[in-house]
Amino acid sequence: MTLGRRPFVTGLGALGAVSLLPAAAHAAPAPVPPQAAPLRTAKAAGTAATRADGSRIAVEPTDTPDQLVAKAAQLRPTERQIAWQRLERTAFLHFGVNTFTGLEWGTGDEDPDVFQPVGLDTDQWARALRDGGFSLAILTVKHHDGFVLHPTRYTRHSVAASTWEAGRGDVLRSFADSMRAHGIKVGVYISPADENQYLHGVYANGSARTPRTVPTLVEGDDRAGRDDLPAFQLPATDYGAHMLNHLYEVLTEYGPVDEVWFDGAQGRIPPEHVEVYDWDSWYELIRTLAPQAAIAVSGPDVRWVGNEDGSARENEWSTVPVKAVANGRTDFALSYDTPDQGGRDALVRALPATDYLQWWPAECDVSIRPGWFFHENERPKTAQQLTDLYFRSVGRNAVLLLNVPPDRQGRFAAADVAALAAFAERVRRELPADLARGARARGDGTGPGLAVDGDPDTSWAAPAPSAGTLTLDLGAATAVDRIRLAEEIRHGQQVEGAVVEAEQAGAPGGWTEVARTGTVGASRILLLPAPVTARRWRLRILASREPARIAEFGLYRSAV
Repeated sequence: MTLGRRPFVTGLGALGAVSLLPAAAHAAPAPVPPQAAPLRTAKAAGTAATRADGSRIAVEPTDTPDQLVAKAAQLRPTERQIAWQRLERTAFLHFGVNTFTGLEWGTGDEDPDVFQPVGLDTDQWARALRDGGFSLAILTVKHHDGFVLHPTRYTRHSVAASTWEAGRGDVLRSFADSMRAHGIKVGVYISPADENQYLHGVYANGSARTPRTVPTLVEGDDRAGRDDLPAFQLPATDYGAHMLNHLYEVLTEYGPVDEVWFDGAQGRIPPEHVEVYDWDSWYELIRTLAPQAAIAVSGPDVRWVGNEDGSARENEWSTVPVKAVANGRTDFALSYDTPDQGGRDALVRALPATDYLQWWPAECDVSIRPGWFFHENERPKTAQQLTDLYFRSVGRNAVLLLNVPPDRQGRFAAADVAALAAFAERVRRELPADLARGARARGDGTGPGLAVDGDPDTSWAAPAPSAGTLTLDLGAATAVDRIRLAEEIRHGQQVEGAVVEAEQAGAPGGWTEVARTGTVGASRILLLPAPVTARRWRLRILASREPARIAEFGLYRSAV
């Protein structure tokens, strides 16, 4: 079977074995958008010791503490990471056979016919998420059980094997269309672990990592002879090739995709059977077919915060030490749940295990219910609880990833929809109009007014490291109980300590400290225990690695 005249992206040799199944139940693919430039090599995305874009810098065993801090200060996010950070609120949707079996981790041998979401309403999902203030949603296209939510060419363990919609149902298509129609970006979760492929002898079968052709065409494949689809040759195991083919389908037939979410789970299989994932090849495929997509959380763009509680650290750094692991992936140089991932002491403590310092911002995942999949006897978190999570994630230099699981009908439960709406309203009331927007600003350094112009791409620049004072005059005494700070992270994450003060009659020197913070990063929200009334407010930088660049000094009076 020929591949037509599609260009090969690399030239590494012949095809190895891969799990293939006929495409009889496969829906015709949508037109493919123009593709990115051909792949350079079959290396991992950005595995060079120091990346040209500044998002990774090599570390030497002889680096001193000052040298480590200086390197961390030089790290910069990619435009992809900046766009991801500004999403702030993202959603998970755990949905699949587990929804109907009541399990959290499926077995891989489920009867596909158990999947019967007879009331599927992805428009309802999209409306609820939009009204909840969410900017991107990630669907579990495949969880650890291996069941796939669209008709795929590469496994029978999918919606095509269910009698739901006479085997023609496609949850991913419906999800993607609904999200985009309601202004929400599309993300996909494709689990590296796969219990079904283990049962079929593909996952963890000990196969060699050899060049594989992607897409691997199957009998009757409707892609044969098409000139507009690129072909790849990438190193992979049998299962790695299976994943590459699945990723290829999703990214060429359901795009554009803005986040691809991997965890690092292994199947629940005997310990002597381990699948070493082909991260480098997976990353390369994604980078070429979906260059705008952030790869999380076992990926180069976004890291797991280290818990499933939805909470970032009190001082969360996006500049962290990492170590190289198998096939182009990096991992934490310190334990994933260490209380400090990027402070000065952490950089020194991590040095023996560190290969690079990397811009690797945190994503805080948590479910609106106790479980990840829908269970009838569980109830959602309240608006107050969700707002607390917002302050502990978005308010601490991270992005919130909130799971909202569809029920067995294929809808969000009414209680969850109500909780999302109440959450959005609570956040609006916590942070109404910014009282500092357009205030008279003065300070040392340059551009004080740029901290109150509402533009995240402009900033007040402090005059020197660990120095700088920015003063705002609101024109009249004004009550404030919420403060929001942000660095212009295009210039890195620099602030290590700062205080916010209000001018108060009778106070020593005329100023009273009302809030103190360590890190700032992309977003830091400080909650005052009681409103403070003052006309003039100031921010003083106490410690920073390079001169601070403050893009936002926001003052709010909550209406809660």
